[in-house]
Amino acid sequence: MNIKDIINNINWIRLALGFTLGAISGYAYYYYVGCASGTCPIQSNPLLMTLYGAGMGGVLFFSNKKKNTNK
Repeated sequence: MNIKDIINNINWIRLALGFTLGAISGYAYYYYVGCASGTCPIQSNPLLMTLYGAGMGGVLFFSNKKKNTNK
């Protein structure tokens, strides 16, 4: 394994961690805060809130930094 493969694996691990933590946070938000009246389309549904949280976690943990090849 070269260093590029190791870095690529670390990026996948970070992305999976972001999705997992986001999903847990989304469900926790639904469970503890939620929407009492049931009129909120995302916050009143546990599946939608969990998916929304997973998406936000993936976006926050995704690293899209490009290396500067000009030296």
